[in-house]
Amino acid sequence: MKWDTAWDPYQYLLLMAACLLITLPLELFLRAGVYRRPRRLLAALLPVVLVFSVWDVFGIVRGHWWYSPRFMTGWLVPVVDMPVEELVFFVAIPICGLLTYGAVGTVLDLVGRLRGRRAGHPARGEHGTRTHANTLEEGHDDA
Repeated sequence: MKWDTAWDPYQYLLLMAACLLITLPLELFLRAGVYRRPRRLLAALLPVVLVFSVWDVFGIVRGHWWYSPRFMTGWLVPVVDMPVEELVFFVAIPICGLLTYGAVGTVLDLVGRLRGRRAGHPARGEHGTRTHANTLEEGHDDA
């Protein structure tokens, strides 16, 4: 099977979409809580996007790196002339990282609860201690 080169300019964006799609089950099934708290997501993304966008534009202007036109759409972020693919990268990859981090927290809380029950001890989170998982269950936005 041969790859159709007409898709080449969209490979970078397709890869970012695939990363988000692959990590979506972490939100849906492991209750990572990333998309459920949009203000916190925005607060986490904003510094990353700003710092790395400035760094990226600086690197482009100084000639430290460039992007193959074959794998880019040619669409640029207005004002800064940065490839839109880079902006998408600076948003998508941190979201994937946050989803992974949230899912790991949920799994660790679950394992802790299961171990506590087997040992005959109260599960972590009972007796008023807040865990990542029970905060999500209560629907708090400040988890």
